[in-house]
Amino acid sequence: MKQFFTYLILLITLVANSQAISKKYDYFIQFNGDQLSKKVSVADVLNHSLIKQYKEKNADFDFQLYADLFKLDKKTTVNGNFTGETPYYQITIPARNRSKIKDFMQKLNAKKEADSLPQATIQEFPLYTLLTTGDKKTSIAWNDNYFVIIEFTKKYPSNLYENDSIQEEVTLEVAPEETVEEPVEETEEEMEERIRIDSLIADEDFKKYERERVAFDSLQLIEQTNFVKTLFENGFTAPTSDKITANADISSWVDYGTAMSSFYKSFGVLYPFTTYKEFLPTQKNYGDFVKGMNIDFYFDNNGARMEQIVEYSDPIATIAGKITNRRINNRIFKYFPNQKPLGYLSYHINSKAALENIPLLTSKILDNPKFQKEDIAIVTDLISTIVDEEATARLFDGDLSMFLYGTKEIEITKKTYEYDENYEETEVLKKIEKTVPLFSIIFTSTHPTFGDKLIQLGVRKNLLVQKGNYYEITGTKEYGDMFILKDNDVIVIGNSLDYLQSGDGGFAKDTQKELKTNYFLAKLNIAETANAYKNSEKPKIADVKRLDQLAKQFSDISILSSKKLKNNKLKFELKLNSLQSNKNIILQTLDFVEELGK
Repeated sequence: MKQFFTYLILLITLVANSQAISKKYDYFIQFNGDQLSKKVSVADVLNHSLIKQYKEKNADFDFQLYADLFKLDKKTTVNGNFTGETPYYQITIPARNRSKIKDFMQKLNAKKEADSLPQATIQEFPLYTLLTTGDKKTSIAWNDNYFVIIEFTKKYPSNLYENDSIQEEVTLEVAPEETVEEPVEETEEEMEERIRIDSLIADEDFKKYERERVAFDSLQLIEQTNFVKTLFENGFTAPTSDKITANADISSWVDYGTAMSSFYKSFGVLYPFTTYKEFLPTQKNYGDFVKGMNIDFYFDNNGARMEQIVEYSDPIATIAGKITNRRINNRIFKYFPNQKPLGYLSYHINSKAALENIPLLTSKILDNPKFQKEDIAIVTDLISTIVDEEATARLFDGDLSMFLYGTKEIEITKKTYEYDENYEETEVLKKIEKTVPLFSIIFTSTHPTFGDKLIQLGVRKNLLVQKGNYYEITGTKEYGDMFILKDNDVIVIGNSLDYLQSGDGGFAKDTQKELKTNYFLAKLNIAETANAYKNSEKPKIADVKRLDQLAKQFSDISILSSKKLKNNKLKFELKLNSLQSNKNIILQTLDFVEELGK
């Protein structure tokens, strides 16, 4: 009878709180098979020799079988919600034939039964077939057109971690000292009896919790089954989202606020152990910063590309636009190399705009009912008072460029310790060969005195030694004789003067042109990286072969991000560029993996 009432109470609660799953998704991923199949056919991928080799070694996994059951050249989606009354996920795959999928699922279920795994149940309905997994968690349904996997992911609250009702503050009141009585010493029999009673109570509490959890899971499965019914009984319609990029091969979108809220909740096990949990940023805080984020993938013949697009809220987009839209100090290009380096990174932001908006960003983060607005105002005023935005920004204006030119073999004297025949430790100086990277770091500082005073301090403390128009940093032989060069607003730190030529070559001009529209730019030359590794001190033969194969297949990896936001969106792009263009990058990658295996 107790179990019946438990089910009844939970059913009323679940039905009262349940709602039809909203069309507003917290995340949406779409594999645009119809788009990608125009570039590379499923047959070409499945018939690749590497796939065939895998099939021969793994007879139980047949790629072609899945291609026969599902329309891989159509749109496949993954969507759901992290939060709300009905957190869930749904996977939707276009199907070819209802009866063939049933035959496949029955064979798969029979294998699991032979392996002593929980057996699934399959039910036939007029418009669809439903499979419930052996653990009673997941529902799989399909008709002649779609194959759908659904799971409601809400968990029954754990009394230990999530039930706030037991997290009570306990205060101990001690009587005046003169009235405190000495505790009565517990006998061994009394202690054993107390432990036995405590154990019985704990065991009964656990059994009660387990009954309630099982009841909750059972009723949630009923709701889940009913939801599947609503999907199919009036004709299944595949989910769609206007957040998805239609021309991408794979497009995804996530609501940043709910994602971060879910992330914090996943660490809820730690909440009872901190007094300050209520002061943590809320979902609203995250939503006030970032509305959502797209990550899209494109697979072409000349390379693969990933685009990350962050959509900011209106006030934050205004701030981000000011920070990224910096006018670069052109003096830095004087110290850019003429020839393409092994790799480089150039990053340019308006540090003054960033510092000026720290109070506003801080107030957004601290926007919490637990904080009084007057308290937040005090914090932001304190920051504004302590930080002189204009003066601080002049220490580092926002221009930063780093270059990796190659490597160099140097001979250094290293102090080691050895033991003589009497087992006494002796100091030994040894000359060893070492490979060091050749690099330079360039940044700007328009502060009128700080840079020069800092350099003079280094000279007085014998940390710097002047050599013409630059200063050598003492004690850096092991890193290739590092130096500092200051030319008005430009400061250069590096370990090779050979590359600091007048920046009027092709590379400097091309990079300057790209930086007119991008605030972040980076590139790594794969072939040159492979050569640098081969010429290093002790390269591993296996690694050299892998890098050689990589250098034959791909030219470089590049990263860039635009200065200007469009519709409050900032784009970040990562691209792997190929040396070939006769086949799609997916087939090229399969070729590369196959060659590595050889």
